[in-house]
Order: sequence, then C-alpha cells, then structure tokens
Amino acid sequence: MLEREIPREKALVLHPRFANERAGDADYDLEEAVGLTEALDAECVDSRIIPVRELRASNFFGKGQIEEIAALIQASEATLTIVNAALSPIQQRNLERDWKCKVIDRTGLILEIFGLRAATKEGRLQVELARLGYERSRLVRTWTHLERQRGGQGFLAGPGETQIESDRRILNDKITKLRRDLENVRRTRGLQRKKRERAPERVVALVGYTNAGKSTLFNALTTGGVMAKDMLFATLDTTHRVLPLPSGQSAILSDTVGFISDLPTDLITAFRATLEEVKDADVLLHVRDISDPLTERRRDEVLEVLDQIDAGPEHGQEIIEVWNKADLVMGDERAALNERAAATLDFEDMMNAYLVSCLSGEGLSDLLHGVEAALSVDDQTLTVTIDPANFSARAWLHSHGNVLLEDMRKSGNVDMRVRLSESDAGKFRSNYPALINN
Repeated sequence: MLEREIPREKALVLHPRFANERAGDADYDLEEAVGLTEALDAECVDSRIIPVRELRASNFFGKGQIEEIAALIQASEATLTIVNAALSPIQQRNLERDWKCKVIDRTGLILEIFGLRAATKEGRLQVELARLGYERSRLVRTWTHLERQRGGQGFLAGPGETQIESDRRILNDKITKLRRDLENVRRTRGLQRKKRERAPERVVALVGYTNAGKSTLFNALTTGGVMAKDMLFATLDTTHRVLPLPSGQSAILSDTVGFISDLPTDLITAFRATLEEVKDADVLLHVRDISDPLTERRRDEVLEVLDQIDAGPEHGQEIIEVWNKADLVMGDERAALNERAAATLDFEDMMNAYLVSCLSGEGLSDLLHGVEAALSVDDQTLTVTIDPANFSARAWLHSHGNVLLEDMRKSGNVDMRVRLSESDAGKFRSNYPALINN
C-alpha cells in the first residue's frame, strides 16, 4: 500500500511592527520570518506587517486587527498562523479561539525547526529539553476540561490533582531525566576537550547569524561535506574537521549552530553543552553576510549571545570577522568594504576582518594566513643545533612546528630555527635541553 503524502501546512506569517521599529527593518524581519516558515517546510500563503501601537495583554492585537486577520485567514485558507513575536500562553490560546486555527509564536517556530533539523542523539535531547520547558507554561491551552481525579478511597476522599497538575508533574519528570542525560553528554564533551588540550591541535570555531554561510566556509576550508543550503538553520549539529594552515601545520575547525535574534533562553540553556565548544576555542571566526542590509544589527546580536555563554571578545577570546558573500556586493560599496577590511588589519584594538566569497574562493588564502597569525600569537621561536644522534628531534620539530630556517653543516649537524606553540616549546625544552642554543 502506498503511503499518503502528508499535506504541507498553509501558513500566514504576521510581523508585529512596534513604534520603535523602522519600517525598513520590519520588511527584513518579515522576510526572515517567511524564511523560517519555509525552513519548517510550510507553505507561506501570505505575509503581512501589522502595526501595533499598544500591546493587549489578552489578545496581543487590537479587536479590529483580530477581525481583519480572521478574514484574511479564511480567505487564504491558512491552517497555521505564525506571529513573529513572543506570545504569552493566554494570548496564544485566545488567538487560536478567535481565528479558529493553530497559532505559534517566534519561539515555537524556532523550536519546531530545531526539532526537525536535529540529527544526533545529543541534538535531539537538547531540542526536546527546550521544547518541554516551553510547553510547560502552555499546558493551560492544552486542557479545556481540567477535571479533577479523585484521590484515595470512599466519599471522604478529597479531590486529587487536576489534570493540568498531573501533566505538569509528568513534564517535570521528563525534564529532570533529560537534564540528567544532557549532563552525561556535557561530562563526555569535557573529557574530549581535556584530550584535545593535551594534544597539539588548536581549535578554531565558526560562529555567526544563521544563513551567513558558515557551513559553506567550513566546506571551502576543509574536506567538510556538511550540508550547505540557502536556508535558515540548515545544520544544527557540531562538526569537526582538520583545517590545513599555510605553514603546513593544522588546527581543528568546528562548525556550530547558527544564532538568531530573540533566540529562546531555554534553547541557549539546552544547547549550552554544544556552545561550550565555542567557549573553549582558541580563535572564533565570526561569519557575517556582508550583503545583508541588517549585517551590523546581526553582528551585535551574535556578540550578545556569545556574551551570554561567557565567550567572545568581552571574555578575552580572539575573534576574527569573516565578511562573506562579497560576490553579492558591487561597485563603490565593494571598494568601501575593501578599505574598511584593510583598515582593521592596521590597528591592534580592532577585530581583524577579511572580505571573502566562499563560492568563488576570493580572500580565503588571506583569511587562512590571518587565522594562523592569531593562533601563533603566543608561539615561541627556538634556535637549535641537532647532531646525527638526535635526528628524531628534527623529525619531531617538522611534525609539530613551523620550520623557519634549516641549514645542514658538513659535520652532519643541522641548525634550525623553529616556531612552536607554547606547550610544544615546553615539551621540546624538557626532552632536548642540550640541543637548544642560548
């Protein structure tokens, strides 16, 4: 028997524009909400900006607006209405009653997408924890009867817990179990990070607003093979690959989940185990879609999330900005961006920025040199003389360091000048003290 294809939800997308939001910004915010809807594999049948002068506690919108939207829902035959703002449980319930269709807010939309995209066991655990935390406050709209279950035996028994209390208790039990499972994940990740700290590889983590091109950059710099698609939250799960550096050395490049404005607090908390990969990286690459008219606002939103997890420049972490999608910027604007990016390299108190195009490969070579320079800030240069009896030390230096100079003498000795990481320089001093020239 052939399986019947499940019909796509027909969605009406609404973006409430408040008095302090510019009309131009509202257009881009509505476009982003439509993109999120498409990432959920729902069909957007219509999208509107709804001016909101005063937020109503019971229904969010005014009475006249609710009636207009109800007519719009009926005319477009929408089965789902997405409000690109945070709705309280009461507002969500009342709007569903008035519009006679399913209503979700921005937080619910993002959680639905994360649930759809999570591929690993860890990702699914994190999304489920965030979803349960969100649903716990919305049980009031799930149950309309709220009947009480009788407690004890006989007619003297008092009323038992309400259905909603029973469901909330079940949810709390599930949340406790999920937190315990995630704590095990966190412990495992901690052990993995300790192993990496003992290893010579340094870690570079990609961060940025969703759909800025992180996965495309990841694939361009490594043998990544991760899904790169023009879609919000195309990838969720963290991926690691070896990043070859210009000197012949290597680092570990980590691709992480994309950020977004108004990212649910529950989601940040649930993904903390994954985001700690960012916190412990040696260098962060902040990938920005430089063709986005709201790129400066997106930048601030990413830095705000980084600060929430104790990462980024405010916490002493090296960060390099990657101005991606340069191929979409033309003319005088392109020349101005080149000048701005070049200027950041001349001042120590500015974040270094590189204008690149992941599709054409433009600027990637300069970016790699910049990454290596950032990773090498604390490197030490050793001058050594190696005799034939200690040629194993020469092989070790070639595999662990950047050989700047090598001169073979007639006597068979080799003079070398090598740049090593701080930890590797310490290891060499400990193992071969006699070979180092003072």
